[in-house]
Amino acid sequence: MLDQRPKGSATAAGLLIKIGVLAVVAALAVWAAVPLIAAEAWWGLALEALVVAVIFYVYLQRRAIQLKYLIPGTLLLLAFQILPVVLTVGTSFSNYGDGHRVDKEQATEAIIAAGVQQTPGGATYLLAVGESAAGELTLLLTDTADGSTWAGTEEGLTELDDATVDPTGRITAAPDYTVWDLAELNERQAELAELAVPTGPETGIKVQGLSAFEGASTRSYDEACDCITDSGTGTVWYADNETGSFLTEDGEAALVGWRVTIGADNYLDVLTDPDIRGPFLGIFAWNVMFAAGSVLFTFAIGLGTAMALNKPSMRGTKVYRTLMILPYAMPSFAMLLVWAQMFNRDFGLINELFNLNVNWYGGTWSARAMVLIANTWLGWPYMFLISLGALQALPSDSLEAAKIDGATGVTAFRKITLPLLLIALTPLLISSFAFNFNNFNAIELLSGGHPFGAGDAVGGTDLLITYAFRQAFGSSSADYGFASAISVFIFLIVATISAFMFRFTRNQEDVYS
Repeated sequence: MLDQRPKGSATAAGLLIKIGVLAVVAALAVWAAVPLIAAEAWWGLALEALVVAVIFYVYLQRRAIQLKYLIPGTLLLLAFQILPVVLTVGTSFSNYGDGHRVDKEQATEAIIAAGVQQTPGGATYLLAVGESAAGELTLLLTDTADGSTWAGTEEGLTELDDATVDPTGRITAAPDYTVWDLAELNERQAELAELAVPTGPETGIKVQGLSAFEGASTRSYDEACDCITDSGTGTVWYADNETGSFLTEDGEAALVGWRVTIGADNYLDVLTDPDIRGPFLGIFAWNVMFAAGSVLFTFAIGLGTAMALNKPSMRGTKVYRTLMILPYAMPSFAMLLVWAQMFNRDFGLINELFNLNVNWYGGTWSARAMVLIANTWLGWPYMFLISLGALQALPSDSLEAAKIDGATGVTAFRKITLPLLLIALTPLLISSFAFNFNNFNAIELLSGGHPFGAGDAVGGTDLLITYAFRQAFGSSSADYGFASAISVFIFLIVATISAFMFRFTRNQEDVYS
């Protein structure tokens, strides 16, 4: 039957939907503009205004039908693919990291605040210590005068509205913050003693035992010499705008620096610094071995099982196929943790089952074999599925012609079946290689990068991605700029290898077309 609804009602409903969607866009634009204006991020505000103008222009006219479908996907691509890449590349040309998170003005205030001395009648606070969601060391403070709660970092104070306090008034929990226990607090006393929270040009909050106080600083900034002087000790720090640090005449840096552009220094360190280049090349070699080995082993086992279950005369193939894909259907996160316990030297299933006494985590090559075995078990069901589909899609006339010519068994597989499969599957094999090249979970959850030598920052099973992660988050001093440079190197390596493999695939297609 034809739709009996009046055409006008459908048009009115569509108009109401359009108005509602555009109203949501406008509301989100206002919500996003407020912090941009507060941060004086005018380029970001201009970009947001341009995006909103394009959306309203496209959807308020009846033409440009194609754009109405392209705009959402394009915006999502820009937001979740292009923008993170641009930000990563931009970070790789900076010194951004611990000690260089803030701008110069904030760094100056933090250094001055570190020289705070308690003054009579100054504010005092009950102290708890924790980390923000971004991993930034934070003082969680309760004002003893009025009971208000605050979060203090090297950038300044932020009031906490929903903090949970114990009967004494000390903060025990706060949204977006992880509160340290007493053991962790004792372990990191030295790091805590260096932190000061600026509250004014020459005032700040300083830690004293399990409490904190606000006082005046013995340090002051002189714009004429671009330096900070401590009147109590006579120390003078001069600004070095190239490295983003305040330095004494002896080259000793102040606690806090600021973020600056350092050009290609992070990339040059990878290529020229022997302490970095040596580990980097070693990690890269193992990274290629791990990715290639994972693809080779999973493809060989997956293709073998697919060929075994691709015979029409075989019974129970549905049951076998269901069992085959169980490793792929289970959460890899949980399975990797299970495999990590299975390789335990003392009570692990692998040593018990095969009557071995191998310290899988103790040696470099045993640990590498361990992660390859576990990763192969997790990955071959995927290869089984795609190989089975490709086998069923092979042209039967080519196989029949091969049989007539006398090519059977291994010869037919090597000269007919495998080349035809590779033409169809090479893009998937390349994507699998790229995935395993950056397989963070397989290393971090299985071995954690171990084994580590004495004083080594690089583990025997570390991939470039886990090495970059450790540089950014795992060490006592995070270096996001260097980690971003490593990420760019990873992208270039994977892109180069993928381009080479796709070119090889096109050559194969020309031969067998």
